Amino acid sequence: MTILLLGQQGQVGWELKRSLLTQAQTVYGVDRRQVDLSDMDAVLRLLRTLKPTHIINAAAYTAVDLAETESEMAYRINATLPQLLAEEAKTLGASLIHYSTDYVFDGSKKTAYIETDSPNPLNVYGQTKLAGEQAIQAVATRYLILRTSWVYGERGKNFFLTMQRLLQEKPQLRVVADQVGAPTWSRLIAQITAHIMTQSTKTWQHNGIYHLTSTGDCSWYEFAQAIADKLGYTTPIIPISTDEYPTPAQRPRNSCLATTKLQQDFVLHIPHWRWVWDELVSGA
Repeated sequence: MTILLLGQQGQVGWELKRSLLTQAQTVYGVDRRQVDLSDMDAVLRLLRTLKPTHIINAAAYTAVDLAETESEMAYRINATLPQLLAEEAKTLGASLIHYSTDYVFDGSKKTAYIETDSPNPLNVYGQTKLAGEQAIQAVATRYLILRTSWVYGERGKNFFLTMQRLLQEKPQLRVVADQVGAPTWSRLIAQITAHIMTQSTKTWQHNGIYHLTSTGDCSWYEFAQAIADKLGYTTPIIPISTDEYPTPAQRPRNSCLATTKLQQDFVLHIPHWRWVWDELVSGA
């Protein structure tokens, strides 16, 4: 098994490389320092040189607010690149695993989204990620699209690290309390991806879209409070509404994704976000 991992320095990619090195004969990890992922000719040369058996795309344009004004670059990384990867995966006979997002939904549903719910993104970032999903589905023959949400970890830019910094710097914090989702540790995503690949190397039985998040749900305010509690901060945290914290890109109010299909098809158990959070803080 020869794996090409795009986005190796991202919060998911970094954990993925650690998990995959125990499985594969070779893992080629690249990011924008090695290859300009907006340059499709450069990516194509890489693919045809390495000829991987598996391609994992953990690269993405994730600056949600900036995407409103940098839509061309967001589309190139989030839609054009996945299309190229799907085309070359088909040519090489390789499998493709690609990560997508809860932002393909508008958040108006009252319960957790399932894979067959109709997408309706509210912002440019979500639109480009949906376009990437559709491009892969139109071309690839062996693929998995793993939608995740509220990803955090010990590196990169994420809510956990932002809260950790602000809890030290600010006398009080105001955090949105009317958006809900499941905080999902980047290492959990990597471990589940590795589990999926272990099964899929024997026989590729499943194609399509799956939801991969922690189970359970909370608001950003509740997650911020959990971070403060476990790290021992007493900084007051005030719950506010989305309307009180306007951003250039509109966010879905409900980001909950049902993971039943993933757990059943790949015979695994996904833990509650609070259990995962406790493990992380305990130094897992």
